[in-house]
Amino acid sequence: MSIADNIQRINAELAGTAARLCVVTKTHPVELLQEAYAAGARCFGENRPQEMAAKQPQLPADVEWHLIGQLQTNKVKLLAPFVHTIQSIDSLKLLREIDKRAAESNRVINGLLQFHIAAEETKSGLSLAEAEEMLASEEYQQFRNVRLTGVMGVATFTPDEHQLRQEFQTLHGYFDHLKATYFADSPVFCDISMGMSGDYALAVAEGSTLVRVGSAIFGRRG
Repeated sequence: MSIADNIQRINAELAGTAARLCVVTKTHPVELLQEAYAAGARCFGENRPQEMAAKQPQLPADVEWHLIGQLQTNKVKLLAPFVHTIQSIDSLKLLREIDKRAAESNRVINGLLQFHIAAEETKSGLSLAEAEEMLASEEYQQFRNVRLTGVMGVATFTPDEHQLRQEFQTLHGYFDHLKATYFADSPVFCDISMGMSGDYALAVAEGSTLVRVGSAIFGRRG
């Protein structure tokens, strides 16, 4: 199956659901990103800021760049001029830096709060209590150039569908709670980014609005 075939197949599967496709392009050369673009993909997800900053000028201006990997504050400035959404916000410190750098670029950058939903300790993310403390803080209220638009989570790497569903339901529950408590008047707070190549169908069934798919499009590396 070609890249175009895979993208069309996944988009056909997502048709009629709330979910859209974010093509995970990390580690792949620009030529393959151009193939994906030609097949209609416009949302590209990268893990590393340097890699994204190097690829961005080589692709058309209407690509929606999403940073999906952990982001150190000292790397925000690389992305601020162009990044659409940072899906991995896990601290007030990071929000502060995004707001500052976005202001310098006269932009508003979207962000998703990343929650820890997996059984694996190596996966990063906020607890609900940590997120609420952040959102209730006076400092958060002052930010004008970073706009929270939803939540993100990475499920456990497991074939256990019951466990995956539970983790996706947990994230959906966090979204519902935050929406009702902090974002009731914010129509832009609408995204639940969950589901990857191996589990996106389950994630969509549990209410995902954004699936992050790489290997099911490009094949596995190496």
